[in-house]
Amino acid sequence: MNDIHKENSYINSLVGKGTRFDGELNLTGLLRIDGDFTGSINTEGKVLIGRSGRVKCSINAGSVIIGGVVRGNILSTGKVVVLSTGMVLGNIKAPCIVIEEGVIFNGKCHVLADESHKYEHRRGAAVTEYQPDWNIGGDKKEEKAKDEFLSWKK
Repeated sequence: MNDIHKENSYINSLVGKGTRFDGELNLTGLLRIDGDFTGSINTEGKVLIGRSGRVKCSINAGSVIIGGVVRGNILSTGKVVVLSTGMVLGNIKAPCIVIEEGVIFNGKCHVLADESHKYEHRRGAAVTEYQPDWNIGGDKKEEKAKDEFLSWKK
């Protein structure tokens, strides 16, 4: 196993269940979020949003796995996987995107070409360019997604 894989294979940063954190995270290795996070994430490593994780942020990472709720844009140099328990309210840009059945997703996917996904460190607030269109279509899934996401801010 080379040094890059060793460095990114263990959890060295964790926002645990019941924890709320606001800010900017710049890290190497693997970040796991099971609590509430608002801000921005910048890493060449991996980001894992657990089933109970709820984030409102921009994510710029090597790879991202989502089992909870993400509101914000995701830029990955590797793979983005949204598990069946996940919900994404934002845009995804990555060379490989996997979205399982049952996911609530409101945004755009852009599959990047080989050279267009180079990692770049970006500073930014939780506010993103994504604007949800809750009133279009009147789909009950979108209304449910909005209610579930907004409930954690109360």
